[in-house]
Amino acid sequence: MSRQIFLDTETTGLSPESGDRIIEIGCVEMVNRRLTGRHLHFYINPERPSHEDAVKIHGLTDEFLADKPVFAALADEIIDYCRDAEIIIHNASFDVGFLNAELKRLNKGLFKDYVGGIVDSLVMAREMFPGKSNSLDALCKRLEVDNTHRTLHGALMDAELLAEVYINMTRGQDALLIDSDASEGGEGKGKQEVVAVDFSAFDLPVIKPTDEEAEDFEKSLAAIDKASGGKTLWKSIEVVL
Repeated sequence: MSRQIFLDTETTGLSPESGDRIIEIGCVEMVNRRLTGRHLHFYINPERPSHEDAVKIHGLTDEFLADKPVFAALADEIIDYCRDAEIIIHNASFDVGFLNAELKRLNKGLFKDYVGGIVDSLVMAREMFPGKSNSLDALCKRLEVDNTHRTLHGALMDAELLAEVYINMTRGQDALLIDSDASEGGEGKGKQEVVAVDFSAFDLPVIKPTDEEAEDFEKSLAAIDKASGGKTLWKSIEVVL
């Protein structure tokens, strides 16, 4: 079974080393490329005030967080939810740095000790789209993921958007099936089915490029190769006809 968790956090500021804390965590589960609807989401009392600039980004005030549980009360549930899964985070070093700081306060080691692996989707995006903006908003726009409802940053909302972005970035893999029953709570309600198509039944024409199109294509490949610092893979792949 392949289990992946898309994770995002909001924090009081930018530096766990300076005492900034996690104030929100949102996780979305996917099993065998199927979104299960089994989310994990907490608002957290950071036991310290948030920076004014951070509040402008996430909108979570000290007053709102005052009656929420502290991280220590939630740590075991968060660990159990993430245990042994592959964790996908956009700009993973930021969130993992905060998670490590919170766990160290509780003498619970490092986040990586509990999970099957950590994938940074920002690194993936930079490899796929070198030289372009690869923020979550930019990727949503590029990959046609609707983020019009994202006026403020929110951990669960951003985890859900990241799941859609990741699926579109890896769409060459197995088809995504969304289990609407799990998220809607109704049997058979709104269920989406993916029907396999046998493409061998189609006689697809092969259209060769014009000389101009071929030249433009080679220029594009050269530009991508230059932007990636010569890390493109096709140069090392032998073409077999």
